[in-house]
Amino acid sequence: MAPRRHEAIPAQSLGVEPYREDGIRGVEIASVMFACLDPEDNTWHYPALELLRLTIPRRVYTQSHIDYVADTLAKIKSRAEQLKGFKLTYAPELLRHFTARFEPL
Repeated sequence: MAPRRHEAIPAQSLGVEPYREDGIRGVEIASVMFACLDPEDNTWHYPALELLRLTIPRRVYTQSHIDYVADTLAKIKSRAEQLKGFKLTYAPELLRHFTARFEPL
């Protein structure tokens, strides 16, 4: 059975792929950070959006750096259907997005 969209943590894939492709770091701002377990019915509630945060300091990078990032993201988008996602293997109760561990699906 294929994992559901949120179980595959798509934003985590989007955070990993730019680093694998061209050494660009990012962080997911989505299910790992904001999903929560409802204690009453034991179901997970996920955020509506899966986002990637790329932090770009002002006055440090040139236009060629930004073009490099854009080209990398375009390469990843061209093979987006091949990305399988990640599963969460470890998550502490608090602040799990800092120390969570994952395995590729």
